[in-house]
Amino acid sequence: MKHWYHAVAALALSCLLAPAYSQIVIGQTVGVSGPVAATVKEAVAGARLYIDSVNAKGGIRGEKIELLTLDDRFDVKQAVENARILIEEKNVVALFMNRGTPHTEAIMPLLEKHDIALIAPSTGAMLLHNPVKRHIFNVRSSYQREAEKAVDHLFSLGINRIAIVHVDDSFGRDGLEGSNKGFVKAKVAPVTILKADRDKPDYTTIVPPIVAANAQAVVWIGSGTAVSEGVKALRAAGSAAQVVTLSNNASGGFIKSLGDASRGVIVTQVFPYERSYSYPFVQEVIAAAKAKGMGDVSPATLEGFAAAKVMVEAVRRASPKPTREKILSALEKMDRFDLGGLVVGYSTTDHTGLDFADLSIIGSDGRFRR
Repeated sequence: MKHWYHAVAALALSCLLAPAYSQIVIGQTVGVSGPVAATVKEAVAGARLYIDSVNAKGGIRGEKIELLTLDDRFDVKQAVENARILIEEKNVVALFMNRGTPHTEAIMPLLEKHDIALIAPSTGAMLLHNPVKRHIFNVRSSYQREAEKAVDHLFSLGINRIAIVHVDDSFGRDGLEGSNKGFVKAKVAPVTILKADRDKPDYTTIVPPIVAANAQAVVWIGSGTAVSEGVKALRAAGSAAQVVTLSNNASGGFIKSLGDASRGVIVTQVFPYERSYSYPFVQEVIAAAKAKGMGDVSPATLEGFAAAKVMVEAVRRASPKPTREKILSALEKMDRFDLGGLVVGYSTTDHTGLDFADLSIIGSDGRFRR
């Protein structure tokens, strides 16, 4: 009996002294609540789909990946504070898939100070592409490319009376610049250009000039809630103008927020059609979602899944014992990584990622169609 007691005691002590299951902690600050919450939740769900599948197979060389997500409510100051906490207090080895152009701008000094990578920011701001920012590795295409493609599409349909509404921040100005490239090519000017407050857009001053200009279409550059409420205000004023918005609103949540005003709204996309089985990547996402009992896959789900694949691959290449420095180095040497019919590549002089851009329209069934 005495020997049995000592054996049990020794086993209990060894369990107490044994190291906890090793984890690789990745940090994320993003608006889980607030005006972009609907799209964010779908993107985060897509990222976790892939991370969970990797962890279920044992992680990276026995180390599981933990995605530590802090809610910044889409507030720039909170995003910076969250990033500081993640880097300085939680000691994450990389930041991942934050949201918002001004938010990313504000976080950049922290990336440089601590020499840490930000992988797959969910923004297509050109300032993150050119000139190259050493610590930022984009996955999705740029807003300027999307906006230019949207304007080109409208002109191809014979629509030339186009208004632009853009949020009054770096994201809005970036989208405006891309739109203007389309106007310059067509040698046509927008019928009106209107700025909107990021937090509290005043539709009583935005909608009347659009109606007065008899605009046939509106390129509306803003967050999900701001655009959906703007479309409703536009319809309430009697305008049937075609509305086009960017991929930051490519989610089922955005469609839901539009309600009865969703039909016919065009949303640019930076990933293939979410039901396009010709892409192995899309097949993989659909299969993973089905295994988890999730509903329809959205463009935001695809973005999150793709971002996670790039992040996990960087960690894999930086293993064993990935550090901030090793992850940065691994990313810059990732000259070709096939996501499944979509190839991402980086170097010391190019952190662009994908260059895919397309258009979709919301159908009467409340789903994106291409």
